[in-house]
Amino acid sequence: MLTDTRKLYLIEELLKTKSEQVLAEVEAVLKRRKQSKKTEKFSARELSGVISVEDAVLMEEAIEEGCEQIHPDDWK
Repeated sequence: MLTDTRKLYLIEELLKTKSEQVLAEVEAVLKRRKQSKKTEKFSARELSGVISVEDAVLMEEAIEEGCEQIHPDDWK
């Protein structure tokens, strides 16, 4: 909730500002952020709380099962 409060505060301050320079700087920051998202790598931490515990266990079991099998012919 703290993040939402901060966003509202920033919006209120932007509505009060009359400085074209401040608005231009905010626009530039938002534009850079939008552009960097295109090249930003995804982090598994962003999934925290999205995947259920049951699904996470199933995924872990599938990974362990698939990764523990060694096929000697694959190394030739």
